[in-house]
Amino acid sequence: MDSQSTALFKFSALSFAIYAAMHSASSVAEVSSAPQAAVEKEIETIEVTATRRTGTAQEVPMNISALDGDIMKTQNILSQEDVARWVPGLTISDQGGREDAAIIVRGLNTNTSDRIADGGTVATYIGEIALKSDIRLTDIKRVEVLIGPQGTLYGAGTLGGAIRYILNDPELDYTSASLSADLFSLAHSSGLGNELGAVFNTPIIDDELALRVSINRYDTPGFIDYNYILREPGVSQADPNWDDPSAVQANLRQVSDANDEQVLTFRAAAKWAPNDTFSATLNYFYQNQKNGGNSTDNYQSLSQDNPISGLIGQYQNASRYEEPNEKTDKLLSLEMELDLGFADLVSATGYAEYEQAGQRDQTDLLMQDIWSGYADYPAYTGDSGSSETISQELRLVSNADSDFNWIVGLYYNKVESQNDDREYTPGATRDWFDGEYVNIEYDLEYIAKGWAEDEESAIFGELGYQFTDSLSMVLGARFYEYDVATWSAATAPFYDGEIASTDELNYEEVSASDSGSLFKFNLSYQANKQVLTYFTISEGFRLGGGNGLVACTNPLTTQVCALPNEIDYKPDTTTNTELGIKSSWMKNKLHLNAALFSVDWDDAQIGAASVNGAELITLNAGKANSTGIELSGRTTLIQDWTLFASYSYAKAELTEDAPFLFGVKDDAGTALQDFYDGKGGDRLPGAPQQQFSLGVTYQTDVMDDLPLSINYGLTAQDEVITKVGLRADGETLPGYALSNLSATLMLDSWSVTAYVDNMFNKYSYTSTRRDKSWAGQAKFESQNKDLPELGRVYGHYVTKPRTIGVRVNYEFDM
Repeated sequence: MDSQSTALFKFSALSFAIYAAMHSASSVAEVSSAPQAAVEKEIETIEVTATRRTGTAQEVPMNISALDGDIMKTQNILSQEDVARWVPGLTISDQGGREDAAIIVRGLNTNTSDRIADGGTVATYIGEIALKSDIRLTDIKRVEVLIGPQGTLYGAGTLGGAIRYILNDPELDYTSASLSADLFSLAHSSGLGNELGAVFNTPIIDDELALRVSINRYDTPGFIDYNYILREPGVSQADPNWDDPSAVQANLRQVSDANDEQVLTFRAAAKWAPNDTFSATLNYFYQNQKNGGNSTDNYQSLSQDNPISGLIGQYQNASRYEEPNEKTDKLLSLEMELDLGFADLVSATGYAEYEQAGQRDQTDLLMQDIWSGYADYPAYTGDSGSSETISQELRLVSNADSDFNWIVGLYYNKVESQNDDREYTPGATRDWFDGEYVNIEYDLEYIAKGWAEDEESAIFGELGYQFTDSLSMVLGARFYEYDVATWSAATAPFYDGEIASTDELNYEEVSASDSGSLFKFNLSYQANKQVLTYFTISEGFRLGGGNGLVACTNPLTTQVCALPNEIDYKPDTTTNTELGIKSSWMKNKLHLNAALFSVDWDDAQIGAASVNGAELITLNAGKANSTGIELSGRTTLIQDWTLFASYSYAKAELTEDAPFLFGVKDDAGTALQDFYDGKGGDRLPGAPQQQFSLGVTYQTDVMDDLPLSINYGLTAQDEVITKVGLRADGETLPGYALSNLSATLMLDSWSVTAYVDNMFNKYSYTSTRRDKSWAGQAKFESQNKDLPELGRVYGHYVTKPRTIGVRVNYEFDM
């Protein structure tokens, strides 16, 4: 974070903390002295269903943040990364649409920032169905973020929390329709972006059966230029004579705005409610996402000896190949609810499909881990994968008027997935084998295929008792079992020998199973109508599994394999202890909430790379802890103004040594042990220690009583480290602050919004792609192997530059 941003961050955070303390202490006096004109507008009540019962966010004795559709519109919240900026304790680094960034709660993360896949510490839900998908947030009623393990309330057990995307239900009693259009420009991009959406709702049988359909298409230009793409793979030189412009032009081409993105989202839902006791909603969700490239640049990240290092500017990528990707999500779900009188019976059934296919530059991996000569044969990987998920949750929720209340549920989930990764080195077959066909595919250098099956079942529930009107207690438990299995095979035909078909691959099976239990204790005390305090101890859990690699032999018979400690990994668990307070003052004109927490993490799973072949795998890193505080407040005390602010601090670190955290020690001995082994006290990577957000809304009437709303949003974070304890060539990414400004004018059925995101065009790093060693800049030269100064894969994911746009929405009068 630059000096100006740092000062702003510290001043804002300190001001908010002082503001909270002063108002908490003097609230009674302020009620009597506040001017009447300043307290006319109450804070809007947001209903949530986080506890499986309807209540307001302020009434729930747990750490929950809720963003309704209006808040999301005013702050232009359209993705999960946008959500995270407004929720204290939640971090999702923006890596562009192509990659699935990790969702991190309270700093609980051991994955290095170049491990792009989500670590799975947080469950995501679409309605009542757990689905791991980064959906475009359209036709959304609200988003609920639950901080802390939720395995006793929800089917999917999690380590850190849950994010629920609550979609708008079909309305049974009226017909409605809306159209929306958005046109915007992006700094450092030559094109215009747009978004078009439509929603239609109509009763088919009045008050009994209704249909709701929505469709949305988002098209944004890229802002990263791939300036050094091979014109003809296998023929063109990736590193021509850079002093000869004609040689550069003959071998390489430029692709401007390469990281463009198109997202098509469609949803159809039918709701049937024949009487007051039964309802059923059938929902189909579809999303197709296409990305042209990664949102990374190589500015100031290449070796100084690299001939193009001085030519790379901001928002420029040095990849040799384009890196497109396409992802498709489909979900079919049926949610039913039956009022049994003493309890509500809820059934949620889901079937989901996921497909992915992409391409990426793989040259540096081969140069570093196999042979530096691959610089003359630039490689690319074509990767694809798919999965099918079946889930069923049955839940019984008591509704009797009694001091006792309870929830009991059954959960079943089965995921079948497969992957197919293939590396190609154009020109190698021609030059090494006289052009002979030596493989199932021409120039195929490496192939890895695998299947996985994860099956989990659980019984979960909670029992609550109301001791007095003020004091209540909840006990929760989850009893689970799971079976996981992987079948995988890999070969490098140039080295291991040719294969005629994938039937010749030797598959190896790794399986694991386990069972166990989790528990929760919650005590809440309603001091008065304004103040609620709670204390919670809850346990979380994540499945273990296999890494999908064949075991290494001695001597090695393949280039890619797993050492004994790399074959599989154990489940990891968390114990979350939290003390919280929620308070409402000035006749619901001021909300002040706070939570103190400490989370112990055992057998923490970490993203790593195999010693042989550098394949991405998962290992266990030992014990860790995160301790901190989360504050949030909202007020409408100033007439015509609404203010929101949040602040979080999390100190997350290893609490014991973690040998072999970044690989196996070699002959360099103690020095490398200190460099590659995790140590107790090492900070965990991927999340800032401090986060701050501020939202300000001013509402007035203009031009013959037309409502005008002006909104300003500031989100800020301090520095992030990319690897545990900054070991193994980890680095520190400076903190940054982003400002958004918008103005919305309402005209009967119309609304027009002009907005600016990243108003000051802040250029900042959000995470890394690989690390300095991949550019020949490793701290220990022995770890550079044969990688020359030509490495290009190391770079940084960057924030999206300033976006200026106009959005129009029209509500049909029917």
